[in-house]
Amino acid sequence: MGLVLAIVSAICYGSASVFQAVAARRAPASDTVDAKSLIRVFAQWPYLIGLALDGAGFVAQFIALRGLPIFLVQAALAASLAVTAVVAIPILKLRLGPIQWLAVAGVCVGLALLGVSAGHENADQPSWPFRIGLTISVPVLALLGLAAIKLKDPARAAVLGLVGGLFFGIVALAARSISDVDFVRWFTGPEIYTLVVAGGLAFVFYTIGLQRASVTTVTAGLVIGETVLPSIVGVVALGDSTRRGFIPVAAVGFALAVAASLMLARYGSLEESEEGAAASAKPELQTD
Repeated sequence: MGLVLAIVSAICYGSASVFQAVAARRAPASDTVDAKSLIRVFAQWPYLIGLALDGAGFVAQFIALRGLPIFLVQAALAASLAVTAVVAIPILKLRLGPIQWLAVAGVCVGLALLGVSAGHENADQPSWPFRIGLTISVPVLALLGLAAIKLKDPARAAVLGLVGGLFFGIVALAARSISDVDFVRWFTGPEIYTLVVAGGLAFVFYTIGLQRASVTTVTAGLVIGETVLPSIVGVVALGDSTRRGFIPVAAVGFALAVAASLMLARYGSLEESEEGAAASAKPELQTD
């Protein structure tokens, strides 16, 4: 059931990315952090639909993290790019070639290998220093994101995507740190507040990146940020593990899922192809 919920989460997140990209493209970009421009993005109905899908995806992700290792859940979320590519076909006139479909298949195979090899999460609650350190990392990462806005593209887009992905990784780690089912105890520790703030900042920096540069560049940074580091932390600091003897299978599955996702980030652009745009503007050209 945890794996099913992780896949449901990926479907929600992948579909949401398409709607959010549409909203970001409709709003004018600014060279500075402009609250008005962000509000214009957030107020559009495609972004609101994406936000609702993100909310549903997070609920599924949160439940999945209760019983699965972080490396499996986060790899599934990276696989949301496969969903994004497919959903973008009718909405953004995206055409997938053989390489993109091969990447989609690679994502599916990688997740299958991870699903077979993954063990149960470590039920022990993370140490207090770890939880405090997770909270401190939020403002530090926010400062890094603000500094990244002053960079020039493509470095700016890549770093903004990476910062957004790391914030999503913090969300996963914070959700995993909330091991008590008692809702009252949730609000006595820093995890729930870390989760909320990191989630909000992830959306902000990801949206700024979408406004300023190629979606492929921003998304590649996002994939790396939300999968690699949180997965390493899950194994090293939180005790996530595979089934006995399945470490090589898990390593191959994780590498395949992430590599295929990065391939989709590179080739499966959310931007409308030039051919599609020309066909939309001049239908008569289709007869050539």
